[in-house]
Amino acid sequence: MAKIVVALGGNAILSDDASAEAQQKAVKNTAKELVKFVENGDELIITHGNGPQVGNLLLQQLAAASDKNPAMPLDTCVAMTQGSIGYWFQNALQEQLLDKGIKKNVMTVITQTVVDENDPAFKAPTKPIGPFYTKEEADAMQKQYPDWQFMEDAGRGYRRVVPSPRPTEINEYEAILKTIEAGIIPIVSGGGGIPVVKKGNQLVGKEAVIDKDFSASKIAQLINADKLIILTSVGGVFYNFGKPNQEEVTNVAVDEVQQHIDRDEFAKGSMMPKVKAAVDFVKNTGHPAVIGALEDVKGIISGDEGTVIHA
Repeated sequence: MAKIVVALGGNAILSDDASAEAQQKAVKNTAKELVKFVENGDELIITHGNGPQVGNLLLQQLAAASDKNPAMPLDTCVAMTQGSIGYWFQNALQEQLLDKGIKKNVMTVITQTVVDENDPAFKAPTKPIGPFYTKEEADAMQKQYPDWQFMEDAGRGYRRVVPSPRPTEINEYEAILKTIEAGIIPIVSGGGGIPVVKKGNQLVGKEAVIDKDFSASKIAQLINADKLIILTSVGGVFYNFGKPNQEEVTNVAVDEVQQHIDRDEFAKGSMMPKVKAAVDFVKNTGHPAVIGALEDVKGIISGDEGTVIHA
């Protein structure tokens, strides 16, 4: 039985329709793929992004804010999306398990991720959240919210960016381990976890969104996972992505991937954090990491799809 951490992007949950009904439908389709790991006999640990959801929630908070009903801060919004997306996944995956005759419980662990308050990321926001905007729309939002920063996101439009510090600890990882040992499928560190810094015995929330891939890598290392699988919208890793000499990578040594990272060859807002997180996991555990598409889960399990990064 392999212990596998599967990381899902927030964009795998949110379609063009941002309604709860549409997102629950997308999660249901995702659950149909995830249950294949359980059918294969694997111990499954799920983590997910929340970039689109937390950005949308912030906009809703601001639109309804008043003196009597102030908008919630970003760390609290991350917690709120952990709860809502976790609920959707618990509900959808439990249904799939029952349909397959598998008696397993699913549980969301509201997870706090410890970061360094001196992380330089706090001064250089890079994490895209919320909806995509045209250049004109982004300029208009910038005038409305002068403190916000916007960045072009992988050729798909402009999005607000917020600080994205690296995780140093996963506060609840021992509870996550106990959940796995009890035979329960945990949904953990949603949206990368709630960003907190240590102040004595206090954990104090910070205005940031942690990249879910780095958080997934940290969790996978702490629980000694046999494999880290990062599911995204493309079939794997490509060198020279989108160029005439584009090259798909299927099976590659970690040192080779590191060379391409060092040459800054991957898109910063999309593939770069995925390959960095995968490389970090492989280097620190000696176990493989896979980057591939959600719809290729069956092939990823059999080893026929996705990019395998190995020691």
